[in-house]
Order: sequence, then structure tokens, then C-alpha cells
Amino acid sequence: MFDNVEATNIHSLVPILGVLVSLFVVRLMVNNREKHARCSLPPGPRPFPVVGNVMSVNSKEPWVTYTDWGKTYGPLVYSRLFNKDVIVINSERIAKDILDRRSSVFSDRPTLITMDLFGWSWNVTFMPYGERWRQCRRLFHQTFRPEAALTYRPVQMCKVHQLLMNLLETPHEYGSHLQTMSSSIIMAIAYGYDTAPRHDAFVKVVEDALNLALGVITPERAALLGAFPFLIRLPYWFPGAGFQKKAQESRHVSKEQVDAPFRHVTQNLASNSLPPCICSDLLGRMKDGGNIQRHEGLVKDVAATAFSAASDTTSSAMLIFTLAMLQNPKVQAKAQAEIDAIVGRDRLPEFSDRASLPYIDAVPLSPSTIILTLQTGVAHAATADDIYEGYYIPKGATVMANLWAMSHDESIYPDPYEFKPERFLSNGKLIDDVVSYAFGFGRRVCIGRHVADASLWAGITSILSVFNIKKALDDSGKEVEFEVQWTSGLTTHPLLFPCVIEPRDLEMTAEGLAEMIALHG
Repeated sequence: MFDNVEATNIHSLVPILGVLVSLFVVRLMVNNREKHARCSLPPGPRPFPVVGNVMSVNSKEPWVTYTDWGKTYGPLVYSRLFNKDVIVINSERIAKDILDRRSSVFSDRPTLITMDLFGWSWNVTFMPYGERWRQCRRLFHQTFRPEAALTYRPVQMCKVHQLLMNLLETPHEYGSHLQTMSSSIIMAIAYGYDTAPRHDAFVKVVEDALNLALGVITPERAALLGAFPFLIRLPYWFPGAGFQKKAQESRHVSKEQVDAPFRHVTQNLASNSLPPCICSDLLGRMKDGGNIQRHEGLVKDVAATAFSAASDTTSSAMLIFTLAMLQNPKVQAKAQAEIDAIVGRDRLPEFSDRASLPYIDAVPLSPSTIILTLQTGVAHAATADDIYEGYYIPKGATVMANLWAMSHDESIYPDPYEFKPERFLSNGKLIDDVVSYAFGFGRRVCIGRHVADASLWAGITSILSVFNIKKALDDSGKEVEFEVQWTSGLTTHPLLFPCVIEPRDLEMTAEGLAEMIALHG
């Protein structure tokens, strides 16, 4: 009887509880609206009807536009690209406040219609924040954590030594050699694949894939198609729809970029001839757990993401380093003097020398080098409305950290356009935690940063140890002057430029360099 009475009372409360919950939700919504009404969007340029601020953005160098806006409107800027809200952060402090400390809200990626159109939806870097991304992220953590990164150093140094041989034999092909070094390192680490010293087929595939897609998988380039998605249904022959043919080619090449190296893995696993690598390790763990078929796609995505990201950013940074040394011979000489004092001229640098070479460590930290490979980073997206220092950031807004503005902040880096590695040194030691934002923020920080940092250090130090990078001379013996041209897109690097890469020891031969490499290990 008591049980029946209690049950009756509870059931009679259900409508009342429903009303109370509804009132609470309504009140919460009203409070949020009132709160947002009291808060305004960050200041920014006035958007035009329909197109927003698209016409005001430098499509080739949007970071320059965003930096100029920052000088006018402040470090947090609101703009609109067609129907998309865009928040630009020009301050390192604010970027850390929003993207690091509020990562629960700002860990998503904006939806870029060009990602699917150009066949890049597999890339974990651009993947929406969700369960599949978390699964891939866990695999990245297993294979690229700092302890694991140490095991890749022999492979990295081996490929750097091959770079030295290539530069000695055909220095005029330096661009191809730097790309091969970057790609061969990550190919060995991810797939256990030993690339050819030059013109490798797999390296060519990733080069083609990057060239086709990197220029269009940015918020600025995707804005038009995102606002008018019917355009992607137009045939390639329709006026203005020429991008369709490029997109079709990109989808084909991108699929090959994901599938071809993985086929190499599965074929060589079957014959027990595959060296240890990320794919074999992850597949082995999944096989032991009995779920290899279920998660094989995750391994493919993780490996292909590592392949494309490391190959592009490292080679871009090495090209920028080469240009920086060409333009700053005094910095080059000072770096070489440090190497000579610690390493000498009879052997090649080793990772164990790194702690004694602080000036070398400071070289890629300059605003003129590594930061420029990703000027605005990879955009984040807000998964909920948020308020920051009185400014309203709407749900779904694209949030971009303008690394260019941060690295050229005169209040932090006096004379930011001058190449001064010593600005990152104090009492002969490298300053801790400098330009950490180069590898991203929050839960989207680059997991492969430890491997990338080691590859870059090994390449820079080894080249400076063996070679001089000098200006090219014309037939009359005068230095060839040139204007630097840059690629545009998600990452950027200088187009090839005239230079001379010659041994510091002019009598060095391939046999002599091979002997030094053999002594190394």
C-alpha cells in the first residue's frame, strides 16, 4: 500500500518537475541572451553585405591583412568571410588563454568544403573533434611521444647524411634534396620504407598531393564554396568551375598517397621483410587485440597524416633556413664557429652535441625561419558560445591564431624583421619555452613536434658543418640579385632561388664525405 502511494506521488510530480525544468532552461537561455547582449563581438573591419570582408583579405598573404587589422582594431579581431564568422588572434597571450586554457570549447576544426572536394577528409590534422579524432590522437600519442621520438634518431641522421651526399654531388638540385630528406625520414618512421636517394616515386606522390591541395584547404580559399555549395555541382567545363578538374586529380592523388605506402606495409608484413615502423607496431598491437580489421583505417589515416605533415613542414623550414643563411652570412659564420669549437672539422655533428650548441638551436626560432611555414596555423572552431574579456565569440566561429603577428610582435621581439638568433639566448643558454606556439595550441598541438624538431636540428647542423651557402655569381663575377617569391596556402616556403652550396673544405670528395659518415656510425 505504501509503495503504491509513493509511486502515485512520484508520478504526480512529473508534470511539475517538467514545468520547473522548462522554466530553468528558458531562464538559462534568457540569461545567455542578456549576457551576450551586454557583450559585443570583437572589433574589426566593417563587413560588406553578402561577401563580408572577403574582398579586404590578401588572398596570397592573409596573415599580413590580419596583422594590419590587429594594429587598427586590437589583438582580437572579428571579421566575416561570406557567411562565416572569423575571429583572428594576433596575441600569443590571448591565443593561449583561448586555445589552451579553453580547449574544451576551441578544439574543433571549421568545416572546409574543399577538404572533401579535394580528397583530404582522411587527414587527422583537419578532422572534426570527435570520437574518430580521439582514436587517431591516441595512436599518435603512442608513436610520437618524446620517449618514442628518441628511437627514430638513427633513421633521421642516416637520411640527413644522404642529404649531405646529394648536396655534394648535385648542389643545384638542393630543393629536391631537401624534400627527399624530409619525406624519407617520415617514410622510414611511418612505413619502414627506404626511399631512393633521388626522385623516389612515393616522394613524388606526396609532392603532387600537397601541391594540389594545400593552396585550397584554408578558410579563406574555402569561403566561397562554403557560402555557395551549389558551385561544387557545376561541371568542370562550366565557366569558372575549372577547379573541378583540379579537385578530381587531387582526389586521385590523395587516395594514392594514403593507400600506396600502406600497401607496401601489408605486402612486406606478409613476407616478414618489413623493418620496425609505426604501421607495423600499431597493426601488431591491434592484431594481438583481435581488432585489426576494425582499426586498420585508423592506422592508414595516422600514417598518411604524419607523412604529409612532416614531409611538407620540414622541407619548407629547411628551404627557409637555406634562404636565411644566404641572406645572413654573419649568422652562418657564427653558427659554423660554434660547431667547429664543439664538434671540430674531422667528424659530423651528433645528437649528443646538441646541448653544447645553443646558438644552432636558436637559429630556427627566428621569426624569419620556422614560424613562416604556418603563418596562421591550422584554424580552430568554437563548439559553443563563449565570452572572452567582454567579447562574444559565437558558436561555430572559425578561430585563427596569426603566428606571423605573434612572431613579429615588437613588444616581444625588438626589430622582428632582423635575423638575430642571439635574442633567444641568455647567458649562453637557450631561453626556455620560446615560440612554443609554432606547433599549435591546446588539444590540437602537433604531436610530431619532437620528431620534427630533431629532423630540423640534424639537417641544419649537418649542412652548416659541411657546407657554405653563398650567393650565386653571374658571368662577370657579380653576385646575382633576386626577389624572393613565396608559395601561398596553408604552409609557405620560398620558391627556388639562385645560390651556391659548396663544401667548406673545397677539396672534399664524395669518398671523403662517405668516410666521415662511416665514422659516425
